[in-house]
Amino acid sequence: MNYRTCTPPVIDPAMKRKEFLSQTSLAFLSAAFTGNALEKTSNPKKQTLKLSLSQWALHRAIFGNSKDNYQEWQRLLHSDPDQLWQGPLHPLDFPGKAKELGFDAVEYVNSLIFGHARDQEFLRELKNRTDSEGVRNVLVMVDEEGFIGHPDSAERTKAVENHFKWMEASAFLGCHSLRVNAFSMGPAEEQKKLAAEGLYRLAEKADEFNLWLLIENHGGMSSNADWLVETIELANHKRIGTVVDFDNFTFSDEFIWGDGEIYNRYIGVEKLMPYAKSVSAKTHAFDVQGFETTIDYTRMMKLVKDAGFDEYICVEYEGNTMTEEEGILATKALIEKTYPE
Repeated sequence: MNYRTCTPPVIDPAMKRKEFLSQTSLAFLSAAFTGNALEKTSNPKKQTLKLSLSQWALHRAIFGNSKDNYQEWQRLLHSDPDQLWQGPLHPLDFPGKAKELGFDAVEYVNSLIFGHARDQEFLRELKNRTDSEGVRNVLVMVDEEGFIGHPDSAERTKAVENHFKWMEASAFLGCHSLRVNAFSMGPAEEQKKLAAEGLYRLAEKADEFNLWLLIENHGGMSSNADWLVETIELANHKRIGTVVDFDNFTFSDEFIWGDGEIYNRYIGVEKLMPYAKSVSAKTHAFDVQGFETTIDYTRMMKLVKDAGFDEYICVEYEGNTMTEEEGILATKALIEKTYPE
């Protein structure tokens, strides 16, 4: 099959499920979800450094220049996503490239394989390649599928159900987690209740697939560590954890990327690490000694290890002063030299 021209599968309308709670029952949700049933990261006896590679670290190699016009990119993503693969690296070749760069685990981004969540031929080929390379599939990050904390109950349900197909794909690939966004709109306290409802419903579904449901500090109110912890505690489900990103700590009750208040990244990481099942080690630029110019990696690695974290740390270079591959290798080397003995 030519994966650049295949038709995205049709979502089965039978996937619709009855809403867990109506919008009018949010007060009950808040009362019912007191306490904490979360399984927080425990301190293991021995921690080993395990590194994975984010597919987003190679998004320019896959997308080429197709994302330069964001509105056109978004239109094609939902109508003909394979047309966005304009770079030299095909998504199916990502596991092999990761192995070439020295990684034995990978994390996917759904926008780079959009339209293929239920494409069994595509997923089988992807799994075959990871198996043959000896590469482990860790998680799938989901974007562009709606706000799971949307104020409109119908839109909230639609967004929740849009994630189900990615759970199926994650389970098929052997991933342990699905990363989602706790996005909502309106006053911060109301967003918390709405997002908690959406997260609970997603966690109930994730439990069927034996998956962790992970929330990243990834814009909007989710980049406020206090708000995110309180939302997780309110949702109160054993399947919910976090992806801790070192860089996404600009928050606002209006979802505008890069605009808002700044949460102290080190305090934020420390507060989110007890729930972590994945860490996103993001970099942008390096000094002549190979250290990140805006993030103290020695401090970050100590926070990660002190939390007892023993899962994968995911490499994600997002700068433009190096090639993607150079940035990936520089990030990998930085983590290896700053991770505590």
